[in-house]
Amino acid sequence: MKCADSTRNDMGQVLQLDLFAADPVPVETAPVPAARPSQAPPEITVVATPRPPTLPEGARWREVRTHEQVIGFILRRSRRKSIGLVINDDGLHVTAPGWVTLAQVDATVAEKSRWILGKLQIRQARQEQLAMADTHWQDGGNIPYLGKRIILKLGNAHDGHAFEGDAFKPRDGDILRLPLPGTAEHQRVRDSAHAWLQLKAAEWFGQRMEHFQQSSQLQARRWRLSSAATRWGSCNSDGNIMLNWRLIHFDHAIIDYVVAHELAHLKEMNHSREFWREVGRILPGFEQARNALRQHDPATLPLI
Repeated sequence: MKCADSTRNDMGQVLQLDLFAADPVPVETAPVPAARPSQAPPEITVVATPRPPTLPEGARWREVRTHEQVIGFILRRSRRKSIGLVINDDGLHVTAPGWVTLAQVDATVAEKSRWILGKLQIRQARQEQLAMADTHWQDGGNIPYLGKRIILKLGNAHDGHAFEGDAFKPRDGDILRLPLPGTAEHQRVRDSAHAWLQLKAAEWFGQRMEHFQQSSQLQARRWRLSSAATRWGSCNSDGNIMLNWRLIHFDHAIIDYVVAHELAHLKEMNHSREFWREVGRILPGFEQARNALRQHDPATLPLI
């Protein structure tokens, strides 16, 4: 996961800087040359690779026994110059030039079996997570809010949302009543809950921005919420700050860290030692919150 900040180059163009120095999310494609089977790798959990109900036109189903398990995949021929591996919703797709033999294709799958199975595990976990998400968006479902798990209740008789608890100091089990009938579809429940969460994000982030701007003597030109899929926050050289509304799922310490991080960029538009000293000046002891946030990708929320 990444957050990003921006600056301008010598031509005046706005550039983006990574908020974290964490490794990027692995790419889902891996063009590789034909290779020999690898030596026995460490044990990997068995992942199901079932044949899909239908195959693309011109494709065939093939299975290869590797050191870890049998891997099934869809094989297609193309004019490309090397063998390509892609993981998508149907599993593993292998694209190979017409001159590459089936033995070479099989050898490549065996060579890359650890990469393939690792990606398939991520895909499987993501699918399970998406399937589980539907249980959140229904009467009695629970969602993360300011570090706690709150319960959704449908059939609210009021005209709007009603939160039974302290909106900014929630406790596990507090109830958010949505103005929807008990039979509302999952998408309507999700959209209604998101609307309330975004409203609370604007209120709480605004309070924290004001607090840290006063204490740090740093002033953003303006700030607003974002729905970025890959960034928790950003700051550009014009002094504009954006904060991902999904931060409202996390506890106060993590939100404070992102606010302090972006404000520090108003003084140091980089990630130098001086920048991190500035973050520490604004928010002493920020390291724990930073490390906790590094474990999450904006794209996975609120599926946690």
